[in-house]
Amino acid sequence: MAKRLVSAGDYEQLLSKYDTWLFDCDGVLWQGDRLIDGVPQVLDLLRSRNKKIFFVTNNATKSRKNYKTKFDKLGIEAQVDEVFGSAYAAAVYISSIMKLPKEKKVYVIGMKGLEEELEEEGISHLGGTDPADNTLNEFHLKNFTPDPEVGAVLCGLDTSVNYTKLSKAFTYLRRNKDCAFLATNIDSTYPSAEGLLPGAGSISAPLQCALGRSPISIGKPAETMLDCIRAKYRFDPERTIMVGDRLNTDIEFGKRGSLATLLVLTGITHESEVVGPNASATVPDYFTDSLGDLRAAIP
Repeated sequence: MAKRLVSAGDYEQLLSKYDTWLFDCDGVLWQGDRLIDGVPQVLDLLRSRNKKIFFVTNNATKSRKNYKTKFDKLGIEAQVDEVFGSAYAAAVYISSIMKLPKEKKVYVIGMKGLEEELEEEGISHLGGTDPADNTLNEFHLKNFTPDPEVGAVLCGLDTSVNYTKLSKAFTYLRRNKDCAFLATNIDSTYPSAEGLLPGAGSISAPLQCALGRSPISIGKPAETMLDCIRAKYRFDPERTIMVGDRLNTDIEFGKRGSLATLLVLTGITHESEVVGPNASATVPDYFTDSLGDLRAAIP
């Protein structure tokens, strides 16, 4: 059963128990471009106690460098190497796990941040932000010559998704059985400052329907993201906690990695999904209204 944290003693006990803290971003640290109250003070408290901090996000619209800019703008201390996004994890997966040959390319349904992370890993790509693919003109197969070097299709959140991109991606995957079908993550929604919007999983869903198969998902709750962190930093899973706002990604991710989990109610999940007759089968170890609640442990 999830424990609701309410007192200063509860928060102090949590701080004492865990040395490494993994944070989701959207819905935990901020909502859209609005900082959640108390977040900088809580992160400062953790750093003052020599805790390791990592930011683990499924948002693939920004590269790690872009994220650093957002952290700076919102007044949150963060280093580029503390940020592990699904765009970065996808690029590492393609280069280091898939070992896509250098002459091969990736067709992208996604935004600039995803392209930047692929470029950092030396991966050639097409689609994405290319003006030729960002068109509402009617798509005709007779006018499309597929690039024979495309070895993977990678789908992330794309606010300019259109029929042309979906048709090209579908064609690559349908005509070449060896073309990998990848998704940065399969979140159905994401929390903006004004409310919920369709997430990256909703972008790849039409392709899943058309192809009759699912992509390999790289972001949370898959362990690929945790493997990416492990490859760079050593930490004790028994003294590590994952903080997130949604059960089926953040909390499930923590559980798959044998980490403790803390749910905050400033994003996707409602308290009724944690306790009561309609509670989810995925339950966090702890939950609280907001990450800012941990300020209660500040002397």
